Amino acid sequence: MKDLPLSKVYQLLEPGPVVLLTTARKGRANVMAMSWHMMVEFEPPRVACVLSNADYSFAALRATKECVIAVPGLELAPIVVGIGNCSGRDVDKFERFGLTQAPAECVAPPLVAECFANLECKVIDTHLVNKFNLFVLEVLKAWIDPTQKNPKTIHHHGYGRFTVDGEMIKLKSRMP
Repeated sequence: MKDLPLSKVYQLLEPGPVVLLTTARKGRANVMAMSWHMMVEFEPPRVACVLSNADYSFAALRATKECVIAVPGLELAPIVVGIGNCSGRDVDKFERFGLTQAPAECVAPPLVAECFANLECKVIDTHLVNKFNLFVLEVLKAWIDPTQKNPKTIHHHGYGRFTVDGEMIKLKSRMP
């Protein structure tokens, strides 16, 4: 074993696929790339996520308390990186990256039609926002695109490095 700089620990504990988070405020939709999220409850489904307070989406999520988490497949990886490398303060990312806004049923922010899954969410807990920028969301409605068969997700490991879902294995489990 050898020392690993603490600044690189996040590369080992990547929490899940890179997702897109949409918000809508003052009649304007925005989309950002997000890696820092995790499930915290199964029924109802609840997700914790961290957004930098410097992100344009942070203020919108804090003010409106609603968003959509859209799960892109591998084919959208270049677009996801592009979205993550610019700010909604400066550009309409839906227009720049050719993404289609689809109406959500329970929240104002749009679904991303090109993504294979979309989760309409509301913020249910903000106790850790000031200290850690952590929002707890409840999923109100989930959508899946049945035309996208066996989509592969991308997983961020820092500095432009990603892994892609690989082979799936099934082992005995007592979990339903």
